[in-house]
Amino acid sequence: MDYSIGKEQEMLRKSAREFFEKECPKEKVRELKTDPRAYDPKMWKKMVKLGFQGLAIPEEFGGMDGDFVELALFMEEVGRNIVPMPYYSTVALCALPLMAYGSDKQKEAFLPGIAEKGDIWTLAQTEDKGNNEASEIQLTAEEKDDTYLLNGTKIFVPYAHVATRMLVAARTSNEDDPQTGVTLFIVDPKHDGIRIEGIPTVARDGRCGVVFENVQVAKADILGPVDEGWDILDDIQQQGALLKAAEMSGGAQAAFEIVLAYAKERKQFDKPIGQYQAVQFRLVDMRTDLDSLKYMVRKAAWHIAAGKPSRLLNSAAKAKANEVYDNVGHYGIYLHGAIGWTEEMDIGLYHLRTRSMIYDCGGTDLHLEIIARELEEKVPDFIELWGSAS
Repeated sequence: MDYSIGKEQEMLRKSAREFFEKECPKEKVRELKTDPRAYDPKMWKKMVKLGFQGLAIPEEFGGMDGDFVELALFMEEVGRNIVPMPYYSTVALCALPLMAYGSDKQKEAFLPGIAEKGDIWTLAQTEDKGNNEASEIQLTAEEKDDTYLLNGTKIFVPYAHVATRMLVAARTSNEDDPQTGVTLFIVDPKHDGIRIEGIPTVARDGRCGVVFENVQVAKADILGPVDEGWDILDDIQQQGALLKAAEMSGGAQAAFEIVLAYAKERKQFDKPIGQYQAVQFRLVDMRTDLDSLKYMVRKAAWHIAAGKPSRLLNSAAKAKANEVYDNVGHYGIYLHGAIGWTEEMDIGLYHLRTRSMIYDCGGTDLHLEIIARELEEKVPDFIELWGSAS
């Protein structure tokens, strides 16, 4: 199967790369680490004019009607430039489920705001255990007349402090199966009873803690069926994991290019360190891992775009991305020497991003479990072909 990209997709990638290189150089990334908003509103508005927020949104709602492969390519460029902004939380975690599960009224009310106005959205799912399992969701939603009252706390909610809306995962009933009884609510972060505080992460990437105290939400603001929200969250996790893997793939590629250039310039004993075999072996391992990761991301994205999503491919890509990005950042700093640990060096900026990205839409252990379950249910094609050949 050919997973290479076409001319229009290449134009999109080139456009995104040129835009981010101009609007978000590394000095801008460093500046935004101390900005309480954790993103540049001016750049965000420029992106709206270029149609980036509406890339995957249908034209009838003000979008560009792009496919999932194009969205993955765009995320690669976001990662390549380590752009601090709420694009992932808005588009991957919220716009995609709105398109798939929202009512006609909800789509008409919210999708144009994302595509044409740059409304910021976020997903509030994670609680105190910090994992992505259904049993963790304990924030309660109690039915009261035509509304629900939300009570509980969410943590590591990206860009909640600047969001226009949140998708909030709450428990509407307690069943033996924790995946039953979860419901998703569309909530205004400025609603009475909501308290938002920033969480100081090492990457300073706009993570927040959100406390809900008797927050009243209308039944019309429920996304999908009551008590069946876990199916939506699972879908978000699968697509979000793949898009995060694409972002990490782009970041790892850029980090490798930084390391490769440094290995050609830095001299020890009167010759570039890149001429030493020990360094060359590291670089070859990085390059091999990067190529395999890019292939896995493209293949998984193509399957989603073709309407044949694969949990196995999505989880494999995310697990691989977690490993590759961390290794490239770690060994990249190692090859830079002590100075690589300082934030003055670009390689350090990339490595900091791996700390949070690894756990976005599930850490490695979670995705390895998913891969194991998928392998139990279906033997992969390459194993079937190997068995038939033998």
